[in-house]
Amino acid sequence: MNETIEMKLPKDFMLGAALSAWQSEGWTDKKEGQDSFLDKWYKEFKTVWHNGYGPAVATDFYNRYQEDIQHMKEIGLTHFRTSINWARFLTDYENAVVDETYAAYIGHVIDELIANDVEPMICLEHYELPAALLEQHGGWGSRHVVDLFVKYAEKVFERYGDRVKHWFTFNEPVVVQTRVYLDAIRWPFEQNTKTWMQWNYHKGLATAKVIELFKSMPLREDAKIGTILNPEVTYPRSSASHDQEAARMYDLFFNRIFLDPAIKGEYPKELFELMDKHDITFDHTEEELAIIRENTVDYVGINLYFPNRVKARDIAWNPEAPFHPAYYYEKFDMPGKKMNPHRGWEIYPQIMFDMAMRLKEEYGNIEWFIAENGMGVENEARFKNEEGVIQDDYRIEFISEHLKALVEAIEAGANCKGYMLWAFSDNVSPMNAFKNRYGLVEINLEDNRNRTLKKSAYWYRDVIKSRTFSAPNDEIYK
Repeated sequence: MNETIEMKLPKDFMLGAALSAWQSEGWTDKKEGQDSFLDKWYKEFKTVWHNGYGPAVATDFYNRYQEDIQHMKEIGLTHFRTSINWARFLTDYENAVVDETYAAYIGHVIDELIANDVEPMICLEHYELPAALLEQHGGWGSRHVVDLFVKYAEKVFERYGDRVKHWFTFNEPVVVQTRVYLDAIRWPFEQNTKTWMQWNYHKGLATAKVIELFKSMPLREDAKIGTILNPEVTYPRSSASHDQEAARMYDLFFNRIFLDPAIKGEYPKELFELMDKHDITFDHTEEELAIIRENTVDYVGINLYFPNRVKARDIAWNPEAPFHPAYYYEKFDMPGKKMNPHRGWEIYPQIMFDMAMRLKEEYGNIEWFIAENGMGVENEARFKNEEGVIQDDYRIEFISEHLKALVEAIEAGANCKGYMLWAFSDNVSPMNAFKNRYGLVEINLEDNRNRTLKKSAYWYRDVIKSRTFSAPNDEIYK
């Protein structure tokens, strides 16, 4: 049996959980014309979602938020991160006309969280791009959509800026267009690398423009705004220069494309050179680049689940194929890695420490926190005890190993302020639906989506209360 070590968390370290609007709310009170990108995809291709579950009911948080927030209080969450569904917040996207019913619901959720000593953290877009803006304007390929997003943000800040301290523009802004326009594996299945790059740029520009707006508005004095990114800590297969270069190129196209403008206010010069070389340069103006330069984030949320491993290409890129960053790398399947067999993801807590050191050394030791980290497991019901409580010791082990790496990083000078588990409860994920469960709280689909705390919820409660936890003493982070 592995020895354990007692770890101590900083006094003010955030220990919370996250859940997005579209993955939890359901469609109660949703009006015609308020479909998000995810809603439209689900309607068009329901059969690709596991067992047909999708955002239509999700966890029914819209009707049961009071019950769920009581569970948050019971667990002791210091913070809860969620999103506002842009597609539902407005009835007229062009003129930013607010849906008063949905806006009132958001206000009630915020007030209920505060009343129960759970700090709300609000994200403006977690894949909830209105479907109408995708169909009419090409979504984030359009500057007009950037301007509409700013209008939407202004209405949100006006409503809740007196109560909410923590704001974020996007969650994982690289994901949707990578699945749709780069890899063409999700609706509407169009491969266009330049469109992918334009979406990347416009989301970076939208972040800067919203920050510019944020700074001009009379919000609470301690309000902060950032963005939530999912940089993949990328390891080369070997120390050989060609493998090292493959990892560097992956990092440039998928990580620095958002890290650099958000934190440093600029894009890497090499990125422009490569975009020009491959004819995928995003349309931009010097005025826009100046807005990005002058409006960087106050802090950043980082979503980390697994490492990314690459190697130099063994097979030359097909010259007839459209350009894809994989021109410069191939994925590397490292032998002997520790796996979560249910989700198919490698478990490697070292990513926490390595990301922390990168932010410390390359990004000015900016304030940051883990905005998502968690473990999805299939068919968790088999782990129930006689009382019907899921004994998810595997999740407790996963969290403790990753928290240990964070503590080691903080001791090494990282400016990490918290850890947010994905997720507060089981929830709908794209296509996987409820197949893999991530929550502290079980959602029972066979019993009117009733809730039951898992063993990990009680463990997390003790960690939050004591600020200490036990972790395996078999990793050294350096």
